[in-house]
Amino acid sequence: MSIHVAIVGAYGSAGTAVADRLVEVSDVELTLVDDGDPGGGLCILRGCMPSKEVLSAGAHRFQARHDHRVGEAPPVDLDAVVETKDEHIANFAEHRRSAVHGWAEREDVTLLRDTARFVDDHTLAVGDETVEPDYVVVATGSTVNLPDLPGIDDVDVMTSADVLDATEFPDSGVVMGFGYIGMEMVPYLSEAAGMDITVIEHDARPLDEADPAFGDAALDIYREELGIDVRTEVYEERIAETADGGVALDLDDGSTVEADQLFCFTGRKPTLDGLGLENTAIEPGPDWVADTMQARDADHVFVAGDANGKEPILHVAKEQGHQTAANILADARGESMAPYENVHHHVMFSGLGVYPFARVGHSEASAREADYDVVVATREASDDGVFKTKDTPEGLARLVVDRSDGTVLGYQGLHYHADVMAKTMQVVVEMGLDVREVPDRSYHPTTPEILDGLLRECADGLADD
Repeated sequence: MSIHVAIVGAYGSAGTAVADRLVEVSDVELTLVDDGDPGGGLCILRGCMPSKEVLSAGAHRFQARHDHRVGEAPPVDLDAVVETKDEHIANFAEHRRSAVHGWAEREDVTLLRDTARFVDDHTLAVGDETVEPDYVVVATGSTVNLPDLPGIDDVDVMTSADVLDATEFPDSGVVMGFGYIGMEMVPYLSEAAGMDITVIEHDARPLDEADPAFGDAALDIYREELGIDVRTEVYEERIAETADGGVALDLDDGSTVEADQLFCFTGRKPTLDGLGLENTAIEPGPDWVADTMQARDADHVFVAGDANGKEPILHVAKEQGHQTAANILADARGESMAPYENVHHHVMFSGLGVYPFARVGHSEASAREADYDVVVATREASDDGVFKTKDTPEGLARLVVDRSDGTVLGYQGLHYHADVMAKTMQVVVEMGLDVREVPDRSYHPTTPEILDGLLRECADGLADD
């Protein structure tokens, strides 16, 4: 077997994951393509890593402001926040580039620092060069998605990328988009930037993937603890610039929200423009990428990470990259390919990361929809004194267990340290452990005591049957 694989988007999380698995395989020639400047991938440069950098500054102020034992909380130095973020991100990106450049020193690896474009089904033009690989991996990531709202082209819009670099903000803002990006960015604007924020939420509550109690708890935290005005069950109709340079957003309930600045945290879309897909048989759209990561219309093209639009999350991009590499090798050998399958495992740094949300496996609703007969336990963070001692008493957690055999099906948490507990619960869920066999003791007093309570309640529920 001798194959040539081109990876378009080689600096990104999915692209590097593919390369990392293929670079050590004999008889595989790699062409790595990326036009990023300086390069490093979306997550490092404009996504999850810089956002967590700035959120941490807001978290420190939030916790100081809510603790009566601490004096008046000082303002956040936004210049220092951005300077520190830029320094750290530069180091992270350099580490990523070093790995890619190290691979490029091998005889069977070529790095092309230019834009790739399909000129036909099997040919890529990269700058002045032409490449005809056996397989192409499209790992071009995603870009900001702005809504098609009347008037939006006539007003100034700030996206998450703009927020991460800003050192000055006006007094007030209105936010469109309250998903992952909005849930993380909105508290930063309120706490660190000191803005009066109004959020437009289309549904009755945020956190679509969670059981309703978690969305309701999130609303309480954002409204009461963070002082954010969240308007629910309402839609935007049009926006216009005001006489003083601000914005006026008309809503379908007849009200108008006026603010100094419009923020759009309305998700991301696959970065496919300029890739020349119109010169191929590939037509992006619903189900255009199979679970094997193959393009539906071209079985030699694989699409991994945000570019396929399936689940734009960093760890998913890496896992899809690994599966893509395995499937390319399997296909080249004439073997069957395996679909990418993952247990639901998401973490959102909501509430400035002081009150993060995590879900691993099933929610109660999804388990019942899958026809499981379940035992469910729910605990408020305030049920465990350790959260009060850490002055983080808000939130809740839930465990879902299969009544027939005790298998832990899922965990949800919206509370302090829920992000840290997600890995523990991933192990429990993915290994299919029986709730009665999971040790229910934690070091005392530590926040995983909330897990002990859930385990005991579910085990007791099984014993009562």
